[in-house]
Amino acid sequence: MKIELGQEQIEVHVEYGPRKKISIHIDPNGWITVKAPTHTGDELLIHAVKRHGDQILQQLHAIEASRAETKVKAYEAEGKFLHLGQYYFLHELIDTNGRSLEELQLDLKKFYFTSCKKVIGERIKIYQKQLKVTPKSFKIEESHTKWGSCNSAKHLTFNYRLAMAPIEVIDYVVIHELCHLVHMNHDRSFWRLVGSVMKDYKDKEAFLARYGQAMTL
Repeated sequence: MKIELGQEQIEVHVEYGPRKKISIHIDPNGWITVKAPTHTGDELLIHAVKRHGDQILQQLHAIEASRAETKVKAYEAEGKFLHLGQYYFLHELIDTNGRSLEELQLDLKKFYFTSCKKVIGERIKIYQKQLKVTPKSFKIEESHTKWGSCNSAKHLTFNYRLAMAPIEVIDYVVIHELCHLVHMNHDRSFWRLVGSVMKDYKDKEAFLARYGQAMTL
């Protein structure tokens, strides 16, 4: 569920259950969980979140500031970065000898773009056969809002940050976009097609929602 707080929009995950009141939880990655009594209406949920809007934004901003500080430190000495779901020392991914901070940042982003293009290309070949579809092309880009996209001309686009995710999560995004070659919307037929190839796709969606913010440079 997306909720507007002032000039910002936040994403919250709602968990319903046999409880008496609404509670809000924010984990260290900025994942917001709203726990509510079964059958609680959306208006009541939104009201509860907005009532604590200032505190929520303050905590999210603090998490983001801490993450930004950690990013800078990660480029020093034995900093670690995600690649295909595993952490590696920076020098295991790129050459760090005699490189400035700006050069390290640029080289690492280039590494992710190259790695993402290679892996996505390999996974497309596998799943396009299963789905009996053929995209006209695919490209890798930088995006802060989406992991992948498919347009009516059958051109696919993928976020370079997927190179940080486990391969099964990358597979989900590839399958998702390939299924759009058959169904351009997100109706039941689309999700049935996705599920026919990856039964636990909802787990992969939840992974991206929860850890996607940490998969960044």
